[in-house]
Amino acid sequence: MSPGKRATLIYAAGIAIILLSAGALLLPAADRLAGSAVIGGLLLAAGIFEMFAGSMRGEVKHYAMAAGGVTALAGLLFLIYPSVHFAPTVTLIIAWLVLRSVILIIASRRSDASVRLWMTISAGMDFVLAVLLLFGLSISALVMNIFGPTEHIVAAFSWVLAASFVVTGSLLLEVASCQRNLA
Repeated sequence: MSPGKRATLIYAAGIAIILLSAGALLLPAADRLAGSAVIGGLLLAAGIFEMFAGSMRGEVKHYAMAAGGVTALAGLLFLIYPSVHFAPTVTLIIAWLVLRSVILIIASRRSDASVRLWMTISAGMDFVLAVLLLFGLSISALVMNIFGPTEHIVAAFSWVLAASFVVTGSLLLEVASCQRNLA
């Protein structure tokens, strides 16, 4: 496949993942059980797009596909084991973000200049989001034990997913730009 065709397909995958962030922002509108299915569907779709784009990458192909695979696996887990409880949901998201950030930081060491920067940004964003969720989990657990899941907590959680999707999509747009330069 030509570098130009690859660039176009990677670009499309990046745009699709960025558009999925809008779905993450709609998460507060879903009820608890449907919310788990929405999260699962969004993660599964983002993972499939990322694996597809990763399959067209050069030296970091396997890492890029692994990052997408981890995202798709997290989505499948949400779809297979829907949870109405907040803590298991957040714990799975934290694990997904940490694992994905480790994969991306390793891949960034094998990438070229601007892609390396965007992979590092993406890995850093996922790690920071995981840490924020980890620290927020104990506070949120206390609030939810007293009041139940509040719209504010669910809305903050949806912003975490949306932020991760936007950075991942932006990374793919940079990869597509580098592919176009090769063409």
